[in-house]
Amino acid sequence: MVAVDNLSLQLYTVRYKLEEDFDATLARIAEIGYRQVEPFGVVGMADKLAEALPKYGLSAPTTHAGLLKEDSGPIFEAAKRLGISTVIDPFVDPARWQSADDIKATAEGLNKAAAEAAEHGITVGYHNHHFELESVIDGVHGLEILAENLSDEVILEVDTYWAAVGGADVPALLGRLGDRVKALHIKDGDGTLNNKAQVAVGAGSIAVTDILKASPGTLRVVELDDFEGEIFDAVAGSFSYLTGEDVA
Repeated sequence: MVAVDNLSLQLYTVRYKLEEDFDATLARIAEIGYRQVEPFGVVGMADKLAEALPKYGLSAPTTHAGLLKEDSGPIFEAAKRLGISTVIDPFVDPARWQSADDIKATAEGLNKAAAEAAEHGITVGYHNHHFELESVIDGVHGLEILAENLSDEVILEVDTYWAAVGGADVPALLGRLGDRVKALHIKDGDGTLNNKAQVAVGAGSIAVTDILKASPGTLRVVELDDFEGEIFDAVAGSFSYLTGEDVA
């Protein structure tokens, strides 16, 4: 079972709900039982988050932000304002994962961002999709080549679903990456690129239990990229499956 204080929800999951009613969406997340969330678009959402997070007893230990293609200053300022300690870059173009040199250049960019972030008391990380694992150079996944070239200060948030879709043995991958991994995206589905086929955690084909055992203590972040039904049903189902708690 996952402790509630070690569980978060990536707000991208409920992006359409946020557009409809930001406040009510955060209220429902808290009502389900979540105590932590992972924002995206943090600079644009900062004012709303600053009001809603404390209102509903929520905190945001991590956020996604495009550190390698945006001005990092406003990102770090927003993170500090909201009490966010880790800023995670969520995407580097698939074309940049086809050679070791390009991957090393991405590592250099993240290392530079981490040095800047440290001045604000903030940690930098990277979050994968499937293509960082599909890319295999000299028998090594692209994501692992990245890890080998990161400074000690840069962490990884492994999206376990996309790692599986990319062809990785996820528990083994997590074992090799070790303490570099500080957070996991936990999602479920049919193991394909079809986002609409994603489902509540525990209702799909991903070996969630084995994955969690392979990375004890890391922050577990629930996410669905998309869903066929009512998204809060999947958000609540994921919470109940992972914590064993009944959902309000």
